Order: sequence, then structure tokens, then C-alpha cells
Amino acid sequence: MSEPVSSDRTGRPIGTVGVLGGTGPQGRGLARRWAESGLDVVIGSRDAHRAEQVAAAIVGDSPRAGRVTGAANDECASSAEVIVVAVPYDGLAELLSPLAGRLAGRVVVSCVNPLGFDKQGAYAVDVPEGSAAQQAASLLPSSTVVAAFHHVSAVLLDDPAVPTVDTDVLVLGDDRDATDLVQRLADVVPGMRGIYAGRLRNARQVEAMTANLISVNRRYKARAGLRVTDV
Repeated sequence: MSEPVSSDRTGRPIGTVGVLGGTGPQGRGLARRWAESGLDVVIGSRDAHRAEQVAAAIVGDSPRAGRVTGAANDECASSAEVIVVAVPYDGLAELLSPLAGRLAGRVVVSCVNPLGFDKQGAYAVDVPEGSAAQQAASLLPSSTVVAAFHHVSAVLLDDPAVPTVDTDVLVLGDDRDATDLVQRLADVVPGMRGIYAGRLRNARQVEAMTANLISVNRRYKARAGLRVTDV
């Protein structure tokens, strides 16, 4: 495992990371990887006690982790410089609407994938705003919303026996400083690399691609990710 860090490879500080929905598979896995990289992490949940239990479990599995705490979602939203939203799409508006004030002025990262499932497998769900990330931006007019971490396997992220998560992370947004920050947030995880992939208006096809990866994983019994070549 690499040495714990509180900043990225350029030496610039990242700050505390809050994960709303941090007790679910994706949120818990991301929180684990950032904690193992030495970052301070706040896990948010509707149930503060559950968030505290997950935080304690991460610390128990990773003695060299940064400071990991659990809190209710509203406290988590107020406690971190960058907030990651890792909830199912159908709970996105319910989660974010009451937190708009607390999230004002912060970078908010959506890794939400609007997907449906039927007998034929996963498929992309239409979102009135265009994408889950754009919906988040409409709900949080005083925040800077970035889309990222859509295609990272929750199973790999949350397995302490897996030393690296070898994948590129597509990062989309309209603010250069914010997308640079989120790229650095990807870079601190061994194996990950953040790649700028366009404006927030292009998040729709990135979110939808998750359905294709689910199909790949089912056919090949894999935990596939993405790699961008020649960059």
C-alpha cells in the first residue's frame, strides 16, 4: 500500500471528503479507498449510528487510514470541502433538496447512475434535466457540481484485500478548478487516474455507459472498468 497522504501528488491539499450515501456499497467503497490513501473522510447517512458503524469498520480494516467519522447527512454536508453523492437515482432529489443551503459554495460530485433493470438487463433511464449530474446542479444552484466515479466497481472498492483499483475515472464539469480537484481525488487512489471528459452537459452518456459495463461484467463474470488510451 502507498504511503498515506493528505494531498495529491502535486502537494496541493484536497481537504476533508464527505460521502452522502456512504453506507451503501459505492459510497462505502469510495470512502474506504480515500481513507486508506490518508484523507479525512466523513460518511453520511440518514442513520447517523449506521454511518458511525461503517466508519469504525473501515478504520478496523485499515489501521493506517486517515480520520474516518460517521454522521447524519446534514452534518456530513457541513463538515467537508468536497462532497460525493453516492445514492440511487430515485433518492437523489429527496436527499439534495433540503441540503442546498448546507452545500452552498462546495464542490459536489455526483456518481449517480440513472438505471433501470428488467429481464433483458440494465438500461439507462431518461432524466428530464439530461443527467443525474445536471439534476443535482439544478437542485444545488449555489454549489459547483462535477460528475465522476460512475464506472468503478463497488465490489473492488470495498474489498480491503484488493490493493489497487485499476481504472480511469471520467470527470465532467463546467469549472476547471473543480474538475482538477476531482481528478486529484481520483489520482490519490492506487490504480485510479482522473481524466477530464467534457462539460457537465455530456454527463448523460457517461452515466448511461454504466449499463454497458454491467452487461460486460455479467457476460464475462468480471469487474470491468475503463481505460483511456494515448493520454
